[in-house]
Amino acid sequence: MKQNTALTAAAAALGVLAVGTPVAYATLGDGSPAASQPDPSTVAARGKAYIETRLFFGTERPDGGPDVTDQQFLAFVDEEVTSRFPGGLTIQDGRGQWRDSHGVIERERSYELILLYPATEARLRDPQIERIRTAYETAYAQDSVARLEERTTADF
Repeated sequence: MKQNTALTAAAAALGVLAVGTPVAYATLGDGSPAASQPDPSTVAARGKAYIETRLFFGTERPDGGPDVTDQQFLAFVDEEVTSRFPGGLTIQDGRGQWRDSHGVIERERSYELILLYPATEARLRDPQIERIRTAYETAYAQDSVARLEERTTADF
């Protein structure tokens, strides 16, 4: 009789779990991305068209000179960038790696400068950004300053 009672209790517990399980899954959706994301056609577009330009500045000098310091980089930003982008910018510290002209993998401390501006200003901003790149390459004997751009929307 004890064995029957134990089996009955176990069966009842499994029954409760089995009944409860589909309910739990039903509340979470079917797991597909479409089930968890709103339909894009029903979401109001936010923000305006912007360009995000990211510049990557290395700090080691190919000519063997001393690395660019934080103080030097921030002075460069004050002199060359802020006057062209007084509305704001973001600077992030980084670690970069690239292959030089001899095929050697180089690793160095770096800075990422993020500029965000209205897409309508793209033609005005392009030569300003190129002047920033050229000024850094000249001042710190760099082979290049990488440039990455993406169209995006922004809302402030």
